[in-house]
Amino acid sequence: MHEQDSLLRKLLMNYSDKESDVDGVKGGRIAERLAELAKIGMTEEGGSRRLGFSKEERQAKELVKDWMRQAGLVVREDGAGNVFGRMKGKEDDRPAILSGSHVDTVPNGGHFDGALGVVAALEVVEAWNKTNYRPEYPFEVVIFSDEEGSRFNDGYIGSKAMMGQAKIEELMKQKDGNDLTFEEVLNSDGLSIEGFRRAKRNREEIELYVEVHIEQGKKLEKANLPCGIVSGIAGPSWFEITFYGDPGHAGSTPMDIRSDALVAAGKFIHELSHLPKQVSDSSVATVGKMFVEPNGVNVIPGKVTLYADIRDIHEDTREILITRMQKLIIGIEKEYSVRVHTKELMRIPPVLIKTELQEELSEAFSDLNLDVLKVPSGAGHDAMIIGEDIPVAMLFVRSKDGISHSPMEWSSLNDCVLAVHVLKRFVERMNKVSNIKGSCID
Repeated sequence: MHEQDSLLRKLLMNYSDKESDVDGVKGGRIAERLAELAKIGMTEEGGSRRLGFSKEERQAKELVKDWMRQAGLVVREDGAGNVFGRMKGKEDDRPAILSGSHVDTVPNGGHFDGALGVVAALEVVEAWNKTNYRPEYPFEVVIFSDEEGSRFNDGYIGSKAMMGQAKIEELMKQKDGNDLTFEEVLNSDGLSIEGFRRAKRNREEIELYVEVHIEQGKKLEKANLPCGIVSGIAGPSWFEITFYGDPGHAGSTPMDIRSDALVAAGKFIHELSHLPKQVSDSSVATVGKMFVEPNGVNVIPGKVTLYADIRDIHEDTREILITRMQKLIIGIEKEYSVRVHTKELMRIPPVLIKTELQEELSEAFSDLNLDVLKVPSGAGHDAMIIGEDIPVAMLFVRSKDGISHSPMEWSSLNDCVLAVHVLKRFVERMNKVSNIKGSCID
């Protein structure tokens, strides 16, 4: 049996809450679409590999475009490869409510991260078609390009382009693992730098963005709840940190005169892991990528380049953590006789979800007799980029064992279907608000 067939079978076999197939929402259709997307870029380990702007991401986008057209949506794609499927509203000159996510993955990721948000938003449209509901606001199902950032160490590329935040000149200096430039990668996907520059959208065209995503954590699982409300999204800061020492022979260089870049980097990694708890309960720090040169068994490392990821849902405590990291680097330079160069790659502001939108989401939960749990997001999302200028809301779906970015990633179909119902009810509630932006007061 093919892996994707196994995924569909597993989703359907564990779909015990068939009573949720009401108001036009169909769990079987959600399962089939998640399984169809899983076919694209399937890895030997049973995971997903659909890197940003790859042929696999393109294939997934084209598949969803077909579904959008079948659902009666007007489909367009911008110069960054972002896809929009639009359902006209009763008052179609109003700004649109957007919902969706992404279909790209990390190199060996799961089948729910991103894909669920796209399928969920489209399922709302399918349900409205079945029940003959027409929203007041136009509604757009969106797929954002290259959210994960696995290709150029710069995530959320599509949503940044739409919001006019993409640093195009910096991107053009980057190369992927196959030594292809950003421009070459765009061209291979049928896109261009000129089109990418024109992808910025008038913010007045968007009233609200709401995203469904797997939690990628254990809070909902511990509370035994199918889905929850995101209270805030941690903003990531990425740093490229290079340690310069003196390479030498491992056998003939005495220990007391060495300038070992890897030892210094190891000290940094160890100490950095202890800094977040000194700052706040919500801050985190990670080193997940590192290169050693000359990388020989019998050679003292002369250069180490690593990448640090610093996050918090509160900007003030994140800045404190960054300052402490910088002080740590200064101390390591002196202690280990190395030189350290730090380059900031990204610093995205955290986003706190507006209280008014959290309350509306809570009412949608109550309408469906679901308990409410508010959960901060440690991971970044396209909603974080959009939320700098436009009201955003997010729903989390329970993740088994909190696993994500792995073939073991799993959310039950029961939970996915309930999240679709919450999304549908929430968007319907927001259609009764005449001025969503005006109702979200800082």
